[in-house]
Amino acid sequence: MPSAVAESVFPRLEGRLPSVQKPIQYVGGELNSTVKDWDCAGSAGPTVRWALMYPDAYEVGLPNQGVQILYEVLNERDWILAERTYSVWPDMEAVMRAGDSQGAIPQFTVDGHRPVRAFDVFGLSFSTELGYTNMLNALDLAGIPLHAADRGADDPIVLAGGHAAFNPEPVADFLDAAVLGDGEEVVLAISEVVREWKAEGEPSGAMESGRNELLRRLAVSGGVYVPKFYDVTYAADGTIRAVVPNRPGIPARVRKHTLMDLDAWPYPAKPLVPLAETVHERFSVEIFRGCTRGCRFCQAGMITRPVRERSIETIGAMVENGIRTTGFEEVGLLSLSSADHSEIGEVAKGLADRYAGSNVSLSLPSTRVDAFNITLANEFSRNGRRSGLTFAPEGGSERLRKVINKMVSEDDLIRTVATAYSHGWRQVKLYFMCGLPTETDDDVLAIADLAKKVIAKGREVTGRNDIRCTVSIGGFVPKPHTPFQWAAQLDHETTDERLKKLRDTVREDKRYGRAIGFRYHDGKPGIVEGLLSRGDRRVGAIIEQVWRDGGRFDGWSEHFSYDRWLASATTALAGSGVDLDWFTTRERGYDEVLPWDHLDSGLDKDWLWADWEDALDPGSVDVEDCRWTPCYDCGVCPEMDTEIQIGPTGRQLLPLAVV
Repeated sequence: MPSAVAESVFPRLEGRLPSVQKPIQYVGGELNSTVKDWDCAGSAGPTVRWALMYPDAYEVGLPNQGVQILYEVLNERDWILAERTYSVWPDMEAVMRAGDSQGAIPQFTVDGHRPVRAFDVFGLSFSTELGYTNMLNALDLAGIPLHAADRGADDPIVLAGGHAAFNPEPVADFLDAAVLGDGEEVVLAISEVVREWKAEGEPSGAMESGRNELLRRLAVSGGVYVPKFYDVTYAADGTIRAVVPNRPGIPARVRKHTLMDLDAWPYPAKPLVPLAETVHERFSVEIFRGCTRGCRFCQAGMITRPVRERSIETIGAMVENGIRTTGFEEVGLLSLSSADHSEIGEVAKGLADRYAGSNVSLSLPSTRVDAFNITLANEFSRNGRRSGLTFAPEGGSERLRKVINKMVSEDDLIRTVATAYSHGWRQVKLYFMCGLPTETDDDVLAIADLAKKVIAKGREVTGRNDIRCTVSIGGFVPKPHTPFQWAAQLDHETTDERLKKLRDTVREDKRYGRAIGFRYHDGKPGIVEGLLSRGDRRVGAIIEQVWRDGGRFDGWSEHFSYDRWLASATTALAGSGVDLDWFTTRERGYDEVLPWDHLDSGLDKDWLWADWEDALDPGSVDVEDCRWTPCYDCGVCPEMDTEIQIGPTGRQLLPLAVV
């Protein structure tokens, strides 16, 4: 493992900062950031050092809660040092590669400006697969070999987490390890293993030599996936024949981690305050984790089960602490469906009462139509400005909403927005997806009819013509560990044709066209995301080729190039018997071995398949939320030894005492 003292590269960097855009993003020193001594453990034993990365620009990466939480959890231990790094923009990359008399300037942390390669663990959090090329760029800038097989004793363990890690196979060749699920406890467990390994030096009696022994120790726990310890074989038709361990003691399946007491982990307690403008200028509190609404397209809801609520007292304490330690004036109460918290009404009223007359405003993310009520909305707007409301019907027609198990009727939506408009709101945003299984042109065109009815109802109940509705549409991408993991993805040509028809339909109606905003992305980025979401190890060669051809920041439309991905896929998959369409627009069968079948999210595969079949059956019954109904046997609670944790507790959020 790396051991030499890591010197700051800032003296080499400082004089170059005026030549790049937004140099402040590379400076560090944010309020609540941490810089520790390189040997912070002192005489107590080895120091374990983490470089944490969200593989996107500072403005996107800094607000990421996952990285902030792990940064704080790790640094609370006096024998662990954790620093952050983000993707550098192309102008900074050019400066770093040009270097100085000492050579290239390596990928560095923003806290101590230490070289990433000097750390023990390089941990990357992937919320989207489109960050994979940024990972390769960071590895190369850091001087870390791209391929795990080429790394030696002086290279850190490259570890992936986040939602995309539930299928890390496309980047398996570049990773030493991956973890599934909640990170708070497992990063400490990994740190203990690394610490013990460093203390032993080259342990006698070790089953493997060098870093392989450390990786073996991590893998045998059953909670860390080490791709090199698994062999993948393929059948003649291109499908996977089997994924099997290639060493004794390596588990056949790797389990996800689930944090069961959120109140015991009230992080971030010292949220970072950015120096440069970021995508979210607010303090966020996660009020519960997991979702059991059962939307068949939603990977986040499926892989984060079961639901675990934070108590009203902990939420109140986290909000008060966050405001005090950051100075933020907006507080976001976050989860996958925040209005579903069993005491959301009490939380909203308690916080609105507590901060009445102050400059603190409260916000909820996208709200389910059937969880919205005007009392709740009024509480959240009481101390702040009345901004637009966002709802996500997802499907344009009721038939399609039944397919995806989004049980929202048109009447529900119209009634909800009518209430909002009549109570003073003027702007509503509706989010839909295009390309869902069984979708037709008519399902997509139904979005226009729905938006027109929303505007008409708003004008009716208010008597005003300044009513606005924004329709935002994203392309559906089938994701692992969901009932739609077997579905064919819609080709980008059909996606674009349907969206053009929808746009034209909206614009042609002079009564409503100007009142309806229309936002959508073309279908090509979704195809690439689909390739990376459901790909296997053969996709790694495509990612590497794209990066070598200049691919960076693929999640940004101005940097994304579909032609580059298509050309790289054609080259990398030549002679393999599979192609881009094989990975994306092809429907899978029950018997096919999926690339992630050896990675255990707790969900029973037969349950997922039955739910997929129900989606295609017009006569099937809706799947209710198992928080309030008998268990549907998805498998998570018994498989993971977990349980749903919800209120109501009957407690109240008391006002703060005045000192």
